[in-house]
Amino acid sequence: MKDVYQEREILKIDDAFRKKQTQDKPISCNKLFTLLRKNNEEKIVLTKGIAGIGKTVSVHKFILDWAEGKANQDIHCVFLLPFREINRIKDREVNLHEFLLEFYDELKDLEKSKCAVYKSRERQAASISSSAANLIPPEYVGLFTEVRGFTDQQKEEYFRKRITDKTQASRVISHLKTSRSLYIMCHIPVFCWITATVLQNILIKNSEENISTTLTEMYIHFLLIQMNMKSQKYDEKAKRQRTKLLRLNKEMILKLAKLAFEQLKQENIVFCEDDLTACGIDVSKDTEFTGMIAEIFKMEDGLHETKVYCFVHLSVQEFLAAVHVFICYLNKNMQELQFFFDKPEENITLQELLQKAVDKAMKSQRGHLDLFLRFLMGISLKSSQDLLQGLITHTEDTTESITKTTEYIKQLQNWNISAKTSVDLFYFNQVKSRNISDEASVNLFYCLLELKDHSLYEEIQSYLSSDKHAERDLSSSMCTVLTYVLLMSEKVLDEFNPKRFTSSSSNYKRLIPAVRCCRKALCGFDETCCETVSSALQQSNSHLTELDLTSNRLKDSGVKLID
Repeated sequence: MKDVYQEREILKIDDAFRKKQTQDKPISCNKLFTLLRKNNEEKIVLTKGIAGIGKTVSVHKFILDWAEGKANQDIHCVFLLPFREINRIKDREVNLHEFLLEFYDELKDLEKSKCAVYKSRERQAASISSSAANLIPPEYVGLFTEVRGFTDQQKEEYFRKRITDKTQASRVISHLKTSRSLYIMCHIPVFCWITATVLQNILIKNSEENISTTLTEMYIHFLLIQMNMKSQKYDEKAKRQRTKLLRLNKEMILKLAKLAFEQLKQENIVFCEDDLTACGIDVSKDTEFTGMIAEIFKMEDGLHETKVYCFVHLSVQEFLAAVHVFICYLNKNMQELQFFFDKPEENITLQELLQKAVDKAMKSQRGHLDLFLRFLMGISLKSSQDLLQGLITHTEDTTESITKTTEYIKQLQNWNISAKTSVDLFYFNQVKSRNISDEASVNLFYCLLELKDHSLYEEIQSYLSSDKHAERDLSSSMCTVLTYVLLMSEKVLDEFNPKRFTSSSSNYKRLIPAVRCCRKALCGFDETCCETVSSALQQSNSHLTELDLTSNRLKDSGVKLID
């Protein structure tokens, strides 16, 4: 485990909130404050990263090395302040010393003379609102860092350490590489654990070679495995058949699924007992709860001997939230689905629900519904419904709704609009002029993969390997997806010319990162693209060996970046 922690120690560094363009540079977590101290700056180092990527582990590593005298010995005090807990302190004003006492009660016994040394630095009392990185004023941030998770090499190292049998580890890695979307997700350490758990159980123990590899099916299998573990460990029952297993745990799973959705709507990932009670979970009486906590739910000590709860990973919460929404749809529980509609609807179709969910997710500035949306799409498939029988009372033929939904997503992406499209013209006119962020474009592409629609992926591959589309100008969204497909694919192009795909300068810049996926790049660009090209050249997995700079508009500073 120590080696895994060391691997997570590598961060990516950039200036505060990207005020100016600089190259991404790797930095050890122990050197986070070195640059600021060198410049005599007393500012914040802000480290960001998605859930489960290794932020907490990196902080713990920093503190451990400091406590053991291995690094940063010029720092006098280090306090670990969990933002999960800070978000639960509401409607109060505290100063810095009082704030620290909330988490470190032993500080009250510290000599006042020692506290006085830091008294001058203590800010005035202030109220504690919702703690979030994006609420910190930029002027207080001296350095912005991001934890990016495992590289491709570290992913493989993880699986080889996690799975001791070399042959089995190789089979798991090979299987993962056949599903690039899952392989990309494995940059998240926690997802590596979930993936290893599922594939060891299904691919190896059951000797199944042809299992499905959508993200949704992976999580359904994960839920089943955890329920089986609970059954054997706490109920002392032998391994049960899938449908019976889900039926026996149905009541508690549905309660947790409701909790997951209610809290996801509020962007909460940590809950108190009142939140659980509101969803029908009685911590003191539910006999099923003890086992459930151990497998998919966690209970932790909070402030002042309180208990707080969370799912083992945010993605598990997002998955269960999608389960809740789909079951509410099947049961025609419109009250629960008001979140997606302006007014309560009666007898809505799955097509309407999925399209409203797409719209809702795209309106989220923080993208907190993106993964939930992918799970909701995946659960809608008949194959997923079959896997969940026992939890759901009946299945529904969703073929027509899914066909219309895939067409709707492709229209959002402004890809091929079929002349025979069955999506209402109202929807087409509504989405035709909509601007889509790069993040939303990639997520919609993933949604198609969850719906087992690979036509967009295949058309992009065809587009890359043929000159028959040379006249076509891609939309901004499709330039983003094309670049993403190249980056997540193992395919290496002999030659790549971004101008072949677009005449727009902004879209051209979207395609530039893909130059590392080719051996020769024909780039006629200006100085603003040099940063990206330089970064691509420095990537360990870059295949770029020849750069044609004909017809470029570079200045001296741009040439220096590439040199």
